[in-house]
Amino acid sequence: MKRILITGGAGFIGSHLSERLINDGNEVICLDNYFTGHRSNIAHLLSRPNFELVRHDVTMPYFAEVDEIYNLACPASPIHYQYNPIKTIKTSVMGAINMLGLAKRVNAKILQASTSEVYGDPTIHPQPETYWGNVNPIGPRSCYDEGKRCAESLFINYHQQNNIRIKIIRIFNTYGPRMNAYDGRVVSNFIVQALKGESISIYGDGNQTRSFQYVDDLVEGMIRMMNTDDSFIGPVNIGNPGEFTMLELAEKILELTGSNSKIINLKLPQDDPMQRKPNIELAKQNLNGWKPLINLEEGLIRTIDYFRNTTI
Repeated sequence: MKRILITGGAGFIGSHLSERLINDGNEVICLDNYFTGHRSNIAHLLSRPNFELVRHDVTMPYFAEVDEIYNLACPASPIHYQYNPIKTIKTSVMGAINMLGLAKRVNAKILQASTSEVYGDPTIHPQPETYWGNVNPIGPRSCYDEGKRCAESLFINYHQQNNIRIKIIRIFNTYGPRMNAYDGRVVSNFIVQALKGESISIYGDGNQTRSFQYVDDLVEGMIRMMNTDDSFIGPVNIGNPGEFTMLELAEKILELTGSNSKIINLKLPQDDPMQRKPNIELAKQNLNGWKPLINLEEGLIRTIDYFRNTTI
């Protein structure tokens, strides 16, 4: 049994990771300030003897004896990370410093949940880990994009200067049960709008693309990355290379929900990437043959079922 700290552990991804690690027999400390996470996401784990929930903000130091740290804490949807951009930057940067400091003190292995947003609006497609990105450092998304890029730099420098055992993953668009119904992400937006009979809001002409990964595939990739030997630190893309336009996604959700909602087009937000698709060859080579197993239709059916049974 390992003692594992998960920051942002009550969030969408963090709750699934917490559940998986608990079921694998580990002891989990879940840290969350509930800005975007919810106690309801991990309520089913509260009675488990190897699960501990702590309300805490990672911009403040935290002390615990742990073997591993998964640093997930940070709002990830534009609505939430643009609500308080300074706080978003602090969460990414000061949170990384505090968790790396903890890892240094207790000799823990630490994984940084970075993002495909470090690639910005990419000029290379699909995006390999060697691509440095095309990010607007003063745009409305910069608080998140540059905060995550700075966190990666901190991880690398703590590794090189202090021999901290680090892992860096870059997460591509992920969806599944426990998504926030109103966080502005495209999958949850479309599903909620379809189930409520509202118009499906597509920003721009709908020809911009994304690659959608079901949350179980991400969790498997995260755990495999954490379990690699110390020589492989990343960064490594964790995503599903299946690429779909926003219009294709909307039409698929309308089909699966049986909704009569109409599609409407709205103005495209500033700096919204036109393409997003991971090159996952590095992950396949280094993560024991990892690859996404759940296709878009299967994952959408599971996610739609969740929202049907959730008050929206």
